[in-house]
Amino acid sequence: MPMRFDMNVLDETELIAYALRELYMQAGYRRYRMSKFEEYDLYSRNKSFLGTDEIVTFTDTNGKLMALKPDVTLSIIRNTPDGEGAARLCYNENVYRAAKGGPFKEIMQTGVECIGGVDASCVSEVVALAARSLSILGPRWALAVSDVDLLGAFARRAGLEDESDLVFALAAQKNLHEIRALCRRKAVAADREEALIGLLSLSCPVLKAPERIGSLCVMCGVKEDIRVLKAVMDRLEAEDLSQNVQLDFSCAGDMRYYNGIIFKGYIEGVSQSVLSGGQYDSLMRRMGKKGGAAGFAVYLDRLERLEKAGGDRC
Repeated sequence: MPMRFDMNVLDETELIAYALRELYMQAGYRRYRMSKFEEYDLYSRNKSFLGTDEIVTFTDTNGKLMALKPDVTLSIIRNTPDGEGAARLCYNENVYRAAKGGPFKEIMQTGVECIGGVDASCVSEVVALAARSLSILGPRWALAVSDVDLLGAFARRAGLEDESDLVFALAAQKNLHEIRALCRRKAVAADREEALIGLLSLSCPVLKAPERIGSLCVMCGVKEDIRVLKAVMDRLEAEDLSQNVQLDFSCAGDMRYYNGIIFKGYIEGVSQSVLSGGQYDSLMRRMGKKGGAAGFAVYLDRLERLEKAGGDRC
């Protein structure tokens, strides 16, 4: 006789994690389970991807330096063999991280990874799942989408290739004034400066985005391929998700790890992003893997602030 399960025994975070896992598995993603520990070397070589130097370590009985997992993506990439197709994986794991200046915390994290033969369809599928995840977290949500390859192409065309890190940092701060000042210092042509500023200022319905971006590409003399971005926008529109999605080129990641489409998700009542992800082809190459990767993580610990404030949830 099958065991009956009482959902009332779960707290709110567990209920959300359950609903998200159900969404991912129904979409064809199989569950990935990882060990609590990985060799420290995996994380030490990718600390900038993690965004922290704080990792809990210990020496195992065999003398190896091990780490209490601060991340899931690195482990998935390391342990997924290369193949012709795309491996679709989802996870619900506790990770161990320290907030800046704060103590270590055990944090429940859930998300998806699509690894291997990743194409425009796979990327658009991942972004649509991210949007659907946000709709589970709360009724008032927003997803900001960017294309870091496109922003990099505009910066290069403006002659700012050597200043790419600064351009991305200023873009993340939405500091258009300093970007204009940088263009003036580097004697960037007026039309290319305006095209770069236009891209960073872009705000329009997602269906209009490819047309507007195309115009800016012509102005800047950029021939960047935007088929993946267009596929993402078309998928969001087809699934009736586009009304909560906006282009935002202030979404900027570390180019050593990220490429192409990246995105961040927000819900009302939480100041930080509660979801982030994108394409990780560059990370795959750094780890000696073939093909591409796209995925995202939902930071369930950040929902605690909403619960404490008594905010609305679906």
